[in-house]
Amino acid sequence: MSQHDGIALELRLRPMNMNWQGVMPAITTPFDEKLEVDHTFLARHASWMVDAGCSGIVALGSLGEGATLQEDEKIAVLKTCIGAVGQRVPVVAAISALSTSDAVRLARRAADAGCSGLMVLPPYVYSTDWREMKAHMVAVLRATKLSCMLYNNPIAYRTDFLPEQVAELAAEHENLQAIKESSADVRRLAAIRSLIGTRLALFIGVDDLIVEGIDAGAVGWIAGLVNALPVESVQLFERASRSRRESAFELYRWFLPLLRLDTVTKFVQLIKLVQAEVGMGSPRVRPPRLELAGEEREAALRTIRDCLASRPEMAR
Repeated sequence: MSQHDGIALELRLRPMNMNWQGVMPAITTPFDEKLEVDHTFLARHASWMVDAGCSGIVALGSLGEGATLQEDEKIAVLKTCIGAVGQRVPVVAAISALSTSDAVRLARRAADAGCSGLMVLPPYVYSTDWREMKAHMVAVLRATKLSCMLYNNPIAYRTDFLPEQVAELAAEHENLQAIKESSADVRRLAAIRSLIGTRLALFIGVDDLIVEGIDAGAVGWIAGLVNALPVESVQLFERASRSRRESAFELYRWFLPLLRLDTVTKFVQLIKLVQAEVGMGSPRVRPPRLELAGEEREAALRTIRDCLASRPEMAR
């Protein structure tokens, strides 16, 4: 290998600089008929969303069915995303596990795979006091030099990182640079800002709170319905960010019935069903999840198809 080839290879493998802003899909994990990860589609899906203006890809989260993936499968998903879009936008790995040691190992493997950042979750299943949860988060934050986002979702994970605790972590760990706030309480953004100003990039993690979240200071959106409707998602974010209130609300009002699908227990099945309806994915999920069936599926399809039938011309 020549010196020129070596430099070119190094540049291809070097992670993107982490810039916490914009619309970053919590990408779904596609499965084939055998419920194995469909890497060919995964690469196409990631590229399609980046082509629409998304500023990064977040893999292995709740929407990505990370809890159903083995560790080697997770690393393979990350490598596929990095190979597809990693020289255009940052690829972020969601880090969650049953134990602290497993989370630390996954964080290090994600860094070795070429990820630009980490989205750090509390441990699965076990929820307790601040002393124990802080120790877990600190261990993951210290595991690599990667830029990290704290994920606060007390509704799903029963661990609530209070603004004072967020401020404590931010003061002690330079590589903590963002927070995904999914408490569904927009007041949390103001509370965090009142304590630490702009020290952390504030992201909304609840789809039907994005316009209100931007008004409260959010600079980014870890989004769900973007998996099916990236153009509309990016346009909504940009209009709201530029204070184009009437234009933003016009699109928001149309989008809300779909965005609300991100806030219920079967949000993975629902978002994958929307993907299938727009021709970008399938409804396959891994057990214990099952595909929607019967009246539940028909009701969801009525909502989805009604919205798609009135899809704004400006966003097509």
